[in-house]
Amino acid sequence: MKITRFAQLGAVSAVAALALAGCAANEGGSGSTDGGGSGSTLSGEVASGGSSAQEVAVQAWTAGFQTANPDVTITYEPSGSGAGRESFQAGAFPFVGSDRAFNDEEIASGEFAACVDGSGIIELPTYISPIAVIFNLEGVDSLNLDAATVAGLFAGTITNWNDPAIAATNPGVTLPDLAVTPVHRQDDSGTTENFTDYLYQAAPSVWTSEPDGEWPLSSGEAANGTSGVVSAVSGANGTIGYADASRAAEEGLSTVAIKVGEEFVAYSPEAAAAIVDASPFVEGRTEGDLAIELERDSQEAGVYPIVLISYMIACQEYADASSAPIVKSFLQYVASEEGQQAAADAAGSAPITDTLRERVNSAIDLIVAE
Repeated sequence: MKITRFAQLGAVSAVAALALAGCAANEGGSGSTDGGGSGSTLSGEVASGGSSAQEVAVQAWTAGFQTANPDVTITYEPSGSGAGRESFQAGAFPFVGSDRAFNDEEIASGEFAACVDGSGIIELPTYISPIAVIFNLEGVDSLNLDAATVAGLFAGTITNWNDPAIAATNPGVTLPDLAVTPVHRQDDSGTTENFTDYLYQAAPSVWTSEPDGEWPLSSGEAANGTSGVVSAVSGANGTIGYADASRAAEEGLSTVAIKVGEEFVAYSPEAAAAIVDASPFVEGRTEGDLAIELERDSQEAGVYPIVLISYMIACQEYADASSAPIVKSFLQYVASEEGQQAAADAAGSAPITDTLRERVNSAIDLIVAE
């Protein structure tokens, strides 16, 4: 049985949540996360890595945190989510970023060398990024599409822009008699895994390939990285692709509003955060493991279902306790209103809601830092 995530929250007071977000995590210390830079007793260096999707956000978080804690140095290697998870399992990094949570099999293996034997892991959904469906069609600035039509365009079952399925949801729009060129990522990508998860959940009769970071079809045009997809779509009439929404906005690309229930929803930070709040936690996880099972086929009003959630992953208790105070205090800054706004300003991500922040702060509080 699925349980709506926020039924688990209980009566956590907003005052307590804000106090937790700003409190110091260092041993008997006063590590500051308010940007003031004074009174911090935290010191040391912590290396991390993982998700490249989070790279710009992590840069913003690191800058803000190190301003408040000038004797701390945090480095982050954007080597990719898979490499980040492997490094965390091997104990090379005390925390990492990943565009997906660990799955049940990986957790059952118990191979988390940085953590005390038997310690739970902390998985925090602190980076939410809408994924835009982008297109280039001369004379057309926006389109309304349902999930089955989006899936057909990328699966190759809809091959022309004046197809009746596109026309049906775009009355009054002049659609050209022009071949569709779908563009997908060539590299293994968290963006691709999240996009194909949307297609698989929301249009299973059209998109039959299971979600994967590697594009499963041989059709269409392949491009390397987000920049490659954006360049390919912007450079040729008749193309359609998918990319981080912040890049779509930067390049001024035409985008698709997605049908949810009886309305068409354009991407926005608010709509992206809303689908996260509307989805349940993965069942059977520990209190600090906030892995989310996104309901891409949600019919709730105002949600945008094509999003990437990237996690911060840490130990509940560390085998080497020396890094724990810095990791805990840094994650508190990441989850704070200030930290989330810094990421939104720098990377175009969607700040987590206050409701989710309460749950995230409760999870961070489980980290043993003394």
